[in-house]
Amino acid sequence: MDRFRLSVAWLKIVSILFALFGIAIALLNQTSLFQMAFSDQINPVFWGNTGLAAEALLFQRWIYGLLGATCLLVGIVFFFVVTYAFAKKQRWAWNCLLFGLSAWFIIDTPVSLYFQVYFNVAFNTVLLLAILLPLLLTKKDFPKVGGF
Repeated sequence: MDRFRLSVAWLKIVSILFALFGIAIALLNQTSLFQMAFSDQINPVFWGNTGLAAEALLFQRWIYGLLGATCLLVGIVFFFVVTYAFAKKQRWAWNCLLFGLSAWFIIDTPVSLYFQVYFNVAFNTVLLLAILLPLLLTKKDFPKVGGF
């Protein structure tokens, strides 16, 4: 498989995994597996090692539902952009993925750093690299349009 097709396949896999991650956040956020893998990394930053009040747990279930649904949306849109425009070497798709990725990372990561949620900073960095690497590997495959 050539570099471009491998990059397209990789980006599709990342988008599917991100969408599945969104479903897991939305629907499984109060399970023990989610608690161990996710909440146990984040909750102590805000609440220490004490248990959460019932109201906080209720809010957390709601906000994780919204976050999960948003991740699902992003994963689906990402998949379709990669499949139907990026794979056809339409420059706008490459720009869309790069600028969207950059905007997300530039806002999400400093906010996480400010609140000392280093788990999210690490997650963001892994996701950034998983998407940025195939974008950089395919840049030459896209025709230049309007200086981009």
